[in-house]
Amino acid sequence: MEQHTISVLVENKFGVLARVAGLFSGRGYNIESLTVSKTHDPEMSRMTIVTVGDDNILEQIEKQLKKLVDVVSVSDLTGSGYIERELALIKIKAEAARRAEIIQIVEVFSGKIVSVHKEELGIEIHGRATKIENFISLMSEFGIIELARTGRVAMSRSAGATEDIAAQ
Repeated sequence: MEQHTISVLVENKFGVLARVAGLFSGRGYNIESLTVSKTHDPEMSRMTIVTVGDDNILEQIEKQLKKLVDVVSVSDLTGSGYIERELALIKIKAEAARRAEIIQIVEVFSGKIVSVHKEELGIEIHGRATKIENFISLMSEFGIIELARTGRVAMSRSAGATEDIAAQ
């Protein structure tokens, strides 16, 4: 089973999100991540959906999404060069003896300390989903108190663009 990132352009109308989510749940497909926001056109919103499935499942998802009235376009970004980012806020146990080590790892990952408390640090990190996963894995040895993630946002790369210059 492969993870797929699907970009869905929809009309910005009441109930569209519920219909898309209902399509997934009604057919037993899991949504790993879902983000929605307006585009540069206030009449449109973009959904970025991350799901897992083989090519047959993805083909069914795409066909079903395209049948929904308010859906304008559906693109599976997986396999094509695309730009993706995610944001995570993480509260970590940070006793004085280990605080410098945590701060050093945060700096290596280009994160930010956004909250300091006697026994914990609040960290902000953004980047590709794999970067976030790697950071969380490293932080788990210190003790994660709380974790919040935005979910993936993604868009296709322009023709001719080959490199993610901020891929950290």
